[in-house]
Amino acid sequence: MSEKQGFSSSFGAIMAAVGSAVGLGNIWRFPYIMGQYGGGAFLLVYLAFVFLIGMVLMMTEFVMGRRSQHTPPQAFVSLRPDRKGWRFLGYLCVFTCLMIISQYVVISGWTVNYMSDSASGVMATISATGMAEHFQSFVSHPWHPVLFLYIFTLITAVIILGGVQKGIEAVSKVLMPILLLLVIILCVRSVTLPNSSIGLAYLFSPDFSHLSAEGVLAALGQALFSLSVGMGTMIVYGSYIPENDNIFKTSLMITASDTLIAVLAGVAIFPAVFSFGQKPAGGPGLVFQVLPTVFNSMGTVGTIFAVLFFLLLALAALTSAISLLETIVAWLCESSSCGRKAATLIVSSVVLIIGALCALAYGPLDSFHVLGDNLFDFVDKLNSIYLPPICAIGTVIFLGWQMKKEDVIDELSNHGSITTGYFPFYYFLVRFVAPIALLVVLFTGIYNSLQ
Repeated sequence: MSEKQGFSSSFGAIMAAVGSAVGLGNIWRFPYIMGQYGGGAFLLVYLAFVFLIGMVLMMTEFVMGRRSQHTPPQAFVSLRPDRKGWRFLGYLCVFTCLMIISQYVVISGWTVNYMSDSASGVMATISATGMAEHFQSFVSHPWHPVLFLYIFTLITAVIILGGVQKGIEAVSKVLMPILLLLVIILCVRSVTLPNSSIGLAYLFSPDFSHLSAEGVLAALGQALFSLSVGMGTMIVYGSYIPENDNIFKTSLMITASDTLIAVLAGVAIFPAVFSFGQKPAGGPGLVFQVLPTVFNSMGTVGTIFAVLFFLLLALAALTSAISLLETIVAWLCESSSCGRKAATLIVSSVVLIIGALCALAYGPLDSFHVLGDNLFDFVDKLNSIYLPPICAIGTVIFLGWQMKKEDVIDELSNHGSITTGYFPFYYFLVRFVAPIALLVVLFTGIYNSLQ
């Protein structure tokens, strides 16, 4: 294994971590979850959770990563050498990344296909009533979804092959500003549409009569997992963060950037949805069925709008996929004699196999079920209900109750060179509030899945 490499600058570290956090959850999932649970009221609750709980998890993983300079399995061992059983939680984090990216590349492939269909004019020929049929036809095709997930995975693997600085950091420095520019362009166009003010009012005018207990839990769940925490990726990225970086400020900037892009995605989507008479609570189909209809309603400019939107979605998916793949590759390099090239080839091959099986779950493999669900839905349940909450619970318990308190303070204070007046509040959150919140999310998810 070659000498460990980290990010070359604070800006590179932040761009890479923001790229990891900003993904399909911000631009695909966040808007439709908001639409389902009342818009502005959901947003306020979400903001409270993301800064009080989500950011705490991010800081926790950064502390563990930079302190240990290892990937999750070895990080737990090196931080508590007398209790090596914790390494199994690290293995679970790596497995979680594998499951998430194997499903993630499938959905990312859908975005690449929709960008291609928008650019070629195919999407413009589909009627509003035919949009759902078009989506179903694509996902059930015997090889089209596999082709696009292969393309997406190959691009991700090439970036990982470039290494931490020349691959991940260099690409993130370029992609994140482009992503922000794209979402701003889409926002400007969306708010200039007729009746766009209705969509903005829906987004920013809180109506708590539409916010149920289920909506509050949905806001908590979205906040906890929108920052790419609970799967060990930020432990790996934490090990790449320069020693003189302020973890609190870095985490705050990443959390604020991630939230800003999620809100801007809502600004880009809701005014357009209301302007063309579509339903804001469109569910998962909001992006792949409702929005294409909106774009078609805009005429010629709608094609440009569609291409830009799905390019934005694809770039967001790519920056997150990079961190997921890097976590597994870094672990394989650390735990074996594999070099980066060999590890990337091995991990990418496994992702392609599992991803292809998931992609075919709506087509040739639709009759194959695991515990009553097709393979895609089964993996989705693992990823959304079980694996990240369990990993996150274990991680906060480990830092709050297993790591030495003085080690945590030493890492957050950069060995005493900066003040950490916030520490008592942070430590209270990580020891008591975060575990309880995560347990609520886990048991609620399990309960709902059994209904």
